[in-house]
Amino acid sequence: MLSKSIEQSNLFSMDKYIKDLIHLYENKKLPNKIILTGESGIGKSVLAFHLINYIFSKNEDYAYDKNNFRINVLNKSFNLVKNNSHPNFYFSYIDEDKKSINVNQIRDIISFCNKSSFNNCEKIVLIDKIEYLNKNASNALLKILEEPNEKVIFILIKDSAKFLLKTINSRCISFNINLNHAQKEFILNNILENDFYENLNVDFKNFYFSPGDFVNLYYLFVNNNIEYQFTIEQFLDYLIKNKLYKKDPFIKNNMNLFFELYFSKKFFMHKNNISAFNNYKVFTKELNDIYKYNLDLESVLIRFEKICINEK
Repeated sequence: MLSKSIEQSNLFSMDKYIKDLIHLYENKKLPNKIILTGESGIGKSVLAFHLINYIFSKNEDYAYDKNNFRINVLNKSFNLVKNNSHPNFYFSYIDEDKKSINVNQIRDIISFCNKSSFNNCEKIVLIDKIEYLNKNASNALLKILEEPNEKVIFILIKDSAKFLLKTINSRCISFNINLNHAQKEFILNNILENDFYENLNVDFKNFYFSPGDFVNLYYLFVNNNIEYQFTIEQFLDYLIKNKLYKKDPFIKNNMNLFFELYFSKKFFMHKNNISAFNNYKVFTKELNDIYKYNLDLESVLIRFEKICINEK
């Protein structure tokens, strides 16, 4: 499944980054091995797809609008990339049901790189969540990065909070992507409908969430008829009672963030709340163990609801 980021035809709050990348490309100085690194969900893959469309569409009808940072949805290459059928494009990522990017995926990339390019144009390999490479995959990728085909551009996307082998980092040029709070809010107000962010309960407006997290949160609220004004307590109670954590990977993968919101509110309201502090230590440790050892999430959430949400 191709990333939903390709569907974002407008690029918001990243003028500087796309301008710099286009300038490098136009002056034949764009490195053929780059890493876009930054906070998870900040829009790195959206930026990557805009750069990819600029490169592929430069001699086509409905070319990339570099003045307004916009992809024309009528462009041939845009639709080929969107359908994952562009002959000069290869996209690799971690499957939702997998824990890592495996060596077979890198072997497929190597095979793609060794084939002749269509129309003798550049080929682009995009790897999302590069930090999830397993050991064998990392070693296989390292080999091709050391001796890349001149016609191939590698764009690697990495969460700045995660670890990546120094040997891979050292063979690429990193572009650090950062957005301030105002830029993030501008993105949300432009890509989300129904004034979601403005109407969202203040409990959720915090530095923990990236624009991508808020987009996922929006669809979670809409698809499950959750009120925008739900407090964090009401939200957690609702998702536990309705077992939404079994249906939505976003919830399961971000339960630690929801716990942070809940306990941060408790600490703010009662700075000397010893009970809340003790519960915070217990439940955050248990969550970490769940993610680390793939343990049962349900039992922890049921106890959390009984001890914390339903406390008198």
